[in-house]
Amino acid sequence: MTQIGIMIEGQDGLNWDRWKRLLQAAEDFGYQCVFRSDHFTNPNEPDKDSLDLFVALTYAATATQRVEFGSLVAPTTFRHPSITARMAAQIDDLSGGRLVIGLGAGWNEREHRVWGIPFYDKRTRHEMLEDALEITHRVFQSDDPVTYQGKHFSLEGATLLPRPQRPGGPILLVGGNGPTRTLPLAAKYAQEWNGVYLTPDQFRERNTLLDDLMRQHGRDPQSIRRSLMHGCYLFRTEAEMAAWMSESGTSADRMKERGVIHGTTDMIADQIAAFVEAGVERFMLQWLDQDDLDGLELIAKDVLPKFHTAAV
Repeated sequence: MTQIGIMIEGQDGLNWDRWKRLLQAAEDFGYQCVFRSDHFTNPNEPDKDSLDLFVALTYAATATQRVEFGSLVAPTTFRHPSITARMAAQIDDLSGGRLVIGLGAGWNEREHRVWGIPFYDKRTRHEMLEDALEITHRVFQSDDPVTYQGKHFSLEGATLLPRPQRPGGPILLVGGNGPTRTLPLAAKYAQEWNGVYLTPDQFRERNTLLDDLMRQHGRDPQSIRRSLMHGCYLFRTEAEMAAWMSESGTSADRMKERGVIHGTTDMIADQIAAFVEAGVERFMLQWLDQDDLDGLELIAKDVLPKFHTAAV
C-alpha cells in the first residue's frame, strides 16, 4: 500500500492558526502523514511567518492521534546533533511513536547569514551530517553511554535518558538525491530515504543504486522505506490548468521536469501511479497554499482511495 501525506514549508507563512488547521485537515481527511521543512526564512525576501520546527512538532504530538509527522529535513548546521536527538526522542514518546526525524546537510545560505549561523562549504556540511547521523543512530540504539569523536561533533559518555519508548528510537530519515554523498549515508544509517523532485526514471535509478549500497553495508534493502517529496499543483478543471500554464509561460512537460505533480485529481492519480511503479512507497505532496483546505479535501476524496484508505 502506498502512503500519501502532505509537506508544508514552515518558513513560507506558517503560523499557529494555519498549523492547527492543516494538522486537523490531515487527520480528518485521511492523509497518512504531515511533514514540514526546517527553515527560518526563504532564500529570497520578503520574510514570512515561520514556526520553529521542534516547537511545532511537539504540538503535533498531542494535537493529532493518527498521522505520522516529522522533519523534511532538519539541517545539521542549526543544532548540535545531541540536542536534535534528545528533542526527537522525547517528541516521539509524547506522540506514541509517530515521529520521523529527517536530517540533511542544509543549503539555504541566506537564512544562515540573516540569523548568524555559520554556513560552511558543501564538503564540510556533509561531514557534519555524517557525524550527526552516527551520533543519532548510536544514542537511539545504545543503552550504554556513547563516546564518539567526529570531525565536527563529538560525545563523551552520553546516555539518552529516558530511553526511547520505541525500540531503536524514532524513524531516522535521510533526504536528498546525491548518488555520491547522500545515498551512501541513507544506505548506512536510515530507515527511510526521501528523494526530492525526481522523475519516475530518476527515482527508479536511485532506488536501484540504494539497493546496491545497502547490500554493501550488509543491510537488507527491504529494511528502508522509499519516499518522495514532490511539488503538487491542483487544478479543478483542465481548462483552468491550461489557462494557468499559458499565463505563467510553462507546460506540462516543464512541470514534470521540475518535479511537480499537477493537474486535475485524475491526472494527479495517474502521475502518482507512475511513481508507485518506479518504487515510491510514500509521497509527501508539497502543499504551498496553506489556506487551501478545500484542495486537500478534494485530493483526499478523489486520489487517496486509489492508494490507501481515506477517512472522508
